[in-house]
Amino acid sequence: MPASITILLHKCTGCTLCVKTCPFGAIHMANRKAVIDMAKCTLCGACVPACKFSAIELKKDSGPKKDLSAYKDVWVFCEQKKGVIQSISFELLGEGRKLADKLGVKLAAVILGSGIEAKAEELAHRGADKVYLVDHPALGSYQDDPYTEVLVKLAEEYKPEVILCGATTIGRSLVSRVAIKIGAGLTADCTELDVDLKERLLLQTRPAFGGNIMATIITPNHRPQMATVRHKVMKEAGIDKSRRAEVTSKIYPEEVFKSRTRLVDIVAEIGETVNLSEADIIVSGGRGLGGKEGFAMIAELAKALNGAVGAARSAVDADWISYSHQVGQTGKTVCPKLYIACGISGQIQHLIGMQSSKVIVAINKDPDAPIFKVATYGIVGDVFEIVPALTKEFRRALNK
Repeated sequence: MPASITILLHKCTGCTLCVKTCPFGAIHMANRKAVIDMAKCTLCGACVPACKFSAIELKKDSGPKKDLSAYKDVWVFCEQKKGVIQSISFELLGEGRKLADKLGVKLAAVILGSGIEAKAEELAHRGADKVYLVDHPALGSYQDDPYTEVLVKLAEEYKPEVILCGATTIGRSLVSRVAIKIGAGLTADCTELDVDLKERLLLQTRPAFGGNIMATIITPNHRPQMATVRHKVMKEAGIDKSRRAEVTSKIYPEEVFKSRTRLVDIVAEIGETVNLSEADIIVSGGRGLGGKEGFAMIAELAKALNGAVGAARSAVDADWISYSHQVGQTGKTVCPKLYIACGISGQIQHLIGMQSSKVIVAINKDPDAPIFKVATYGIVGDVFEIVPALTKEFRRALNK
């Protein structure tokens, strides 16, 4: 029987304790009785102990438990674009190696694409004990349907204990579909991973409630345990060219590669920009820049430093710069050697995306701005005076 929750109306006194307790705003009062909005309810059960009159009944799934003993190994989905393995994959192989060693299992890399047979060796050098490879023309560029079907078939046949994937545009689109099809649990946007050895549970930590708390999530009743992980929060696996891996190359019928959509073209973003996630130097602007014109000044400093232009969400929401530049909880997580924050107050949602930077320089006219609490160096002053001065000095020092 599936899980369900019921308000026992003859016991409900209309005290509203359950309304105040529900973290998802799923309970409201109607005619002095509690009513649950099932579109919002997650069956978390927080309201049950809060009710002093035992008026809420939660029934958990009492169906047969899944046999978890057949599941083993840690898998990393290795994302590639035009045959080039993305750096997030190497970060996950580094973390996957630690998890696999703790669990006493193998680390496997999964790569899908076209003309990618030679990439198996590169993944072995990065620590993979096994490589599952599917090479087909339909997998040359990412498309939801064929990628999902292939990964589902691999998971159903080889039964991994853990599947890790980057929290990228592709990763988020892919693994959510896979999780639904194979009945697995999925935690999105993780910033830390570990294992409970006694129960063999993946401990998946991610920001919750707007980044105000860090939640650690487990998936005790389903396998594989699946998680997407933010870019630049974990170190890349080292290279050991002496390592070899067991390569399993799979061939599937043509219907597996069918797609309901047709890829017409891939258009690169126009502009002289450096990839934000890979940049060693990032100059970011916030609401303190006052408008689009302020970002022209930021771009000049970034160009002088051969860096990338970033932005706080407030600037993106104001349409001063495109979303591709957004740094923070709802944008990109970055870890450059140098991060210069110009006119950014430093709300927690932004700090989550850049606080791992090695050196942080904050420029803000408000001496009490939260950004100064995480800054390595702080400059209190007008960005419209300081940034041009920095640009001029860096150009002189770097002969640009």
